[in-house]
Amino acid sequence: MTPTAAATRVVVDGGYELAEGGRWFDGRYVYVDILSGRLFELREDTGGVLRELARLDVPLGAVAPVADQPGAWIAAAGTGIVLIAADGTLEWLDRPEDRTPVPSRMNDGVADPAGRFWAGSMAYDGTAGAGSLYRTDADGTVVRVLDGLTIANGPAFTPDGTTMYFADTAAGTIFRCRVDLVSGDLSSDLETFARLRDEDGSPDGMTVDDEGCLWVAMWGTGAVRRYHPDGRLLQTLTVPAPHPTSVCLHPDYGRLFVTTARYGVRSPTAASGAVLTVSVPVRGVRACSWRGGR
Repeated sequence: MTPTAAATRVVVDGGYELAEGGRWFDGRYVYVDILSGRLFELREDTGGVLRELARLDVPLGAVAPVADQPGAWIAAAGTGIVLIAADGTLEWLDRPEDRTPVPSRMNDGVADPAGRFWAGSMAYDGTAGAGSLYRTDADGTVVRVLDGLTIANGPAFTPDGTTMYFADTAAGTIFRCRVDLVSGDLSSDLETFARLRDEDGSPDGMTVDDEGCLWVAMWGTGAVRRYHPDGRLLQTLTVPAPHPTSVCLHPDYGRLFVTTARYGVRSPTAASGAVLTVSVPVRGVRACSWRGGR
């Protein structure tokens, strides 16, 4: 399939080292710059004015809002999972990556339709098999559900919450599995949904659109891919930055948001380390909240 060059607009030329975790919550687009530990929002009701919501002194991988607590977030940050109160106060639920044999950090994460929060981890040096996938339940318990991954990335759920996609970026593999709606347990059958070649790039952040298709940011090749649930590659969009990191679809009209990285780019342009938008013919699904709290 021939890639299509996307008519891309730079919404935020932030010069970010590693912008990631783009999500759409309550009339605003939220994303992070992982290495600087910062959380940002672009609100529709302010004409897209950029606002910094939080700044941590550890890497910040991704966030989800806490239900019924305006201004509060659950975050994959540093070596674990933390609650960020509206006043900026931090409450660590657990720091499981403190107990790993190599220095590691949390990476991308997302809340599922049942109100749980899922996030992956990775070793700073990319040690093979050092990454894990975690689930944070409503009572604040953090559970390691999978290990032996290298760079656990891009959890994404179907709208009914019964299917999760996630990637091991370093292995070039996208997985799919069934999720028990009540317990959050994964089925024992972990399906390889797509295995990418080196020339395809590495699968990073992902999202599912309103037609049930999977969108994937392809690190290293400046591309975004769209897959049918049966695994067929439907579309490849090229963007003017080699390292797209996350994808997010507006829930009300056809607009794709793409975060990108300057990290590892020898001659970055305004599109590297930025937020880009592309017009697309489908819509997204509103991101979910973590339905926990203390």
